[in-house]
Amino acid sequence: MKKFVAILALTASPAFAAGDKPFFSLSNTDFVVSIGFLVFIGILLYYKVPGLLGRMLDNRAAQIKAELEEARALRDEAKAVLAAYEKKQKDVQEQSERIVASAKEEAMNAAAQAKADLKASIARRLAAAEEQIASAEASAIREVREKAIAVAVAAAGDVLSKQMTAEGAAASIDAAIAQVEAKLH
Repeated sequence: MKKFVAILALTASPAFAAGDKPFFSLSNTDFVVSIGFLVFIGILLYYKVPGLLGRMLDNRAAQIKAELEEARALRDEAKAVLAAYEKKQKDVQEQSERIVASAKEEAMNAAAQAKADLKASIARRLAAAEEQIASAEASAIREVREKAIAVAVAAAGDVLSKQMTAEGAAASIDAAIAQVEAKLH
């Protein structure tokens, strides 16, 4: 069957279509073209061009395969880098959350410390004010006593001066001098 198809293909070729000239004549252009084509195919086969083309296609296929492998490797590397970046981003996010939580805690502690300091300051100021009030009371009491003593001494001096005679005054002075002398020695 294959032979029959090949014969039909040759009989239907354009070389047999030239009707008025014999086919195997050099004046028939179809014959010359057929011979040139066969010589061309022969030269291609002699220089092993199909093998060269096959090797070139194989080399190109190997190059494409290598590029695909490289692309896969780059894709895998990119996935690894992306995973590392996502992990790093997650770590940074967690760290920033810890920093925010720590800052909030420090702020709360600082606010509590400020409250405690304010209470202590108020207590110190109240204590200082109470001391000042007590000091002012003591000072006022001392002043009142000193005034009372001064008034009492003045009143006693008036009473004594009215009741005292010259002899009594001299005796009082001598008694006071004796007391001072006894205390000094």
